[in-house]
Amino acid sequence: MKGGALLLAAALVGCSSVPPPEAEAPSQAAACPSGAPVGARCLRGQDSAGAPYLIVMPASWSGVLVMHAHGGPALGAPKPERADEDIKRWAVTVQAGHAWAASVFRQGGVAVRSAAEDTERLRRIFVQHVAQPKVTLLHGQSWGASVAAKAAEMYAAPGATSPYAGVLLTSGVLAGGTRAYDFRLDLRVVYQYLCGNHPRADEPAYPLWMGLPADSRLTRAELAARADECLGVRRPAAQRSPEQARKLKAVASVIGVPESSVLGHLNWATWHFQDIALHRAGGRSVFGNEGVRYRGSDDDVALNAGVLRYRADPQAVAAFGADADLTGRIGIPVLTLHAIHDPTAFVEMETSFREAMRAAGQDGHLVQAFSDHREHSYLSDATYLTAFEALLRWVQRGEKPTPAALAERCPALDPAGGSGCRLRPEYQPASLASRVAARH
Repeated sequence: MKGGALLLAAALVGCSSVPPPEAEAPSQAAACPSGAPVGARCLRGQDSAGAPYLIVMPASWSGVLVMHAHGGPALGAPKPERADEDIKRWAVTVQAGHAWAASVFRQGGVAVRSAAEDTERLRRIFVQHVAQPKVTLLHGQSWGASVAAKAAEMYAAPGATSPYAGVLLTSGVLAGGTRAYDFRLDLRVVYQYLCGNHPRADEPAYPLWMGLPADSRLTRAELAARADECLGVRRPAAQRSPEQARKLKAVASVIGVPESSVLGHLNWATWHFQDIALHRAGGRSVFGNEGVRYRGSDDDVALNAGVLRYRADPQAVAAFGADADLTGRIGIPVLTLHAIHDPTAFVEMETSFREAMRAAGQDGHLVQAFSDHREHSYLSDATYLTAFEALLRWVQRGEKPTPAALAERCPALDPAGGSGCRLRPEYQPASLASRVAARH
């Protein structure tokens, strides 16, 4: 059925709710948020679908527009401050002379296609009310990489006339929603087997793929306290009891994440799973773990006999996949960057994305580069400057980059003398199945 989700997603390419630009109000001049480059000019607005946005124009514009899709996703109503946070991180884009435009997306939660539509709607607002760019690029970070890739499938499919010239995907969640989050169900069942406090025995039981029941009042602080109670996640290693240390090591080893990332993933496997189950899947299960064999604990036999097991609902998988999975049908240059030791979005997801583009016959449009970093949210200014420069050379001059050329060029663009350049041109990630057990 996951293959069926890909077919349904392909059938939906081009179907969007983006109105013509004349239906959109002009942007309004506004004070730039803290962290925007000195001399930049900022504009704000809210599009016709209710998505706030921020546009940042450099003092001297290169003519390049970068449409930025933020990570997350955030839950709840959209907040303009989300774009303010991102321009602090991505100020290097404007410092390079490029205009930067970011939608906060009209709805919170794991909704990829609507976020792609919001990104395209903002591009049209920019063209209609701000300026006509010479080149327009899509940039997606983390979960936003799946949004940017989806936008490229919708508006830059092979053979289509595309408003976008190229795509940069960084630290991307690129395995598709029906595959990228499987390990978080694994986390929930392994954690519950070892800790038994999410939910507690005296609380109403619910299937863990649901994240939380709709009426739950559990807070993030309360969940952190529970995880600390069992695993000692909020205290130094020396202060953990032997039992806490044993269980934390088991969880991290079985799931394949650093111990420091367990609580963050547990949060996503709680509230993001709740959003997927209640708002994207009609209360049905998108994720299952039938037949999965867990390895890495001090007693795998007992673990596999004791964990809860769930079966994914095929219709829920297909519906969620139509929104969140990627077909690889992108007809313009795509450059990806990923930290080899990314603790949040596994680098092996890049292999899944390459396979999708190859299956679509578009892998000739793909270059993938990898860095020896351990961060997810940001690599280094020099790494992104190198990527943007290489992508622009590719789309403007036809000079397709290679990982080796990127690594060679990076030190010249690094104000820190090359210390931010850690590209590894020889690296190739393994399959996602080597990191996350495949589902039946």
